[in-house]
Parts: sequence; C-alpha cells; structure tokens
Amino acid sequence: MQTKNPDSQRPMLRVENLTHRVSLETDTLTILTGVSLEINRGESVAIVGRSGSGKTTLLGLLAGLDTPTEGTVELDGAIISRLSEDERAKLRAHRVGFVFQSFQLLPALTALENVMLPLELASMDAPEKRARELLERVGLGERLTHTPRQLSGGEQQRVAIARAFASDPSILFADEPTGNLDNRTGQEISDLLMALNQEQGTTLVMVTHDEQLAARCSRQFHIEAGELTEPVAQAELAY
Repeated sequence: MQTKNPDSQRPMLRVENLTHRVSLETDTLTILTGVSLEINRGESVAIVGRSGSGKTTLLGLLAGLDTPTEGTVELDGAIISRLSEDERAKLRAHRVGFVFQSFQLLPALTALENVMLPLELASMDAPEKRARELLERVGLGERLTHTPRQLSGGEQQRVAIARAFASDPSILFADEPTGNLDNRTGQEISDLLMALNQEQGTTLVMVTHDEQLAARCSRQFHIEAGELTEPVAQAELAY
C-alpha cells in the first residue's frame, strides 16, 4: 500500500493571530491585527485592499522578511517567525521566490547573470543552463547579454520572473508585479506569471491593485485597516 506524503497534506502557509506594531517617537502604530489564514499547496492567492491597509507589510511577514510583534507564521512546515535572520535567509534561498514592482535587478549584471545569481548563491547545479532555459521560456533568449538599462520595463519584469522561478521555489511572493507596466505589457506579464505558476506547481501569493490579475487567482484575501475579511473563492465573485 502506498503511503501518503505528510507534506502534501500540510498547508504551504499557516498564519495564526498575526499582529504587527511599529514604535514611533511618541506613539505605537498598529499595522496588522489578529491576522489568521491558511494557504494550501499549489494555490494562487491575491491580497487586495486600499493603499496603507497593510498588504505589503503582511507579504513581508509571510515571506520571513520581517518578524511579527505577535503570532506565528509557518511556511512549508517551518515556523519562520521563530527563526533567526540567518535561518530565515537560508529558508528563503531554497524555498521562496520573489517578484517586485520595481524589478530589483542588479544594474551591472546581464539578464543571464541576474537569473544565475540566486542559483550560484544557493550552490545549485548547472546555474547557467537553468538560467538560459528560463530566459528562453519568458521570451528573452535573444537578450541574455543585455543589462537592465538596455531592457524595457516589461523585459525587466520577465527577467525578474525567470529569476524568481529559477530555484524551483515552493512558494512565490509577488508585490504589485504589474504595477509599473502599461496595460498591454501588464497583461502579458500576468499571463506569463500565471502560466509558469501552473507549470511548476508553485504556491503563489501576491499583493495587487490589478483587479483582472486578482480575479485569476483561486482566492482573494481582502485587507482593511490591518484586518482580513474572509477569503472569497473566485466562483463567488461577479466580475
């Protein structure tokens, strides 16, 4: 009899009673209050809400870029809110991918070198071969030696997406991935992001103001003044 992999039954991301406060000179600002959620393996989830509602702060806590004031964040079985900064960095290097609104490419490196870099830092095999394959997949096979300043905004985001998927992450976090792009280019990037997510079976969690992109996710979490409303399945939404 075949035994089930226990990891396949465990949520990719589990958050319990997450609260985050920031100390100011004369006061304490509460950004998130009592956030709890679960995201299953392979799901695509959008976090939506107004500017200043706490979306990007929540994403950073989910990805282990910061630690909460209260509560726990469990990512792929590891309670990252209890790990040291070095331990969180090691976990991110092997299990997490990122796509940012501002691309975050290193300006002195070529497209190929930008995609290779995280693979080399993680001591993965054949980094150049993997980077070339992904750049071909995102339509930049002829732009391998171009630096970011020689690429359009859409091309830079394609490089960033290739870099994010290069290490075959368990989960990918995207912060406004189409925010700096025009409508047509944003649609192309949305198509690419969702296609690669399906192909690689990655769990996708994104913050976005793009309603069309959010509607393509299996669920949406709405955040208002640091609190989450119940997630809404796309079948229940009227778009």
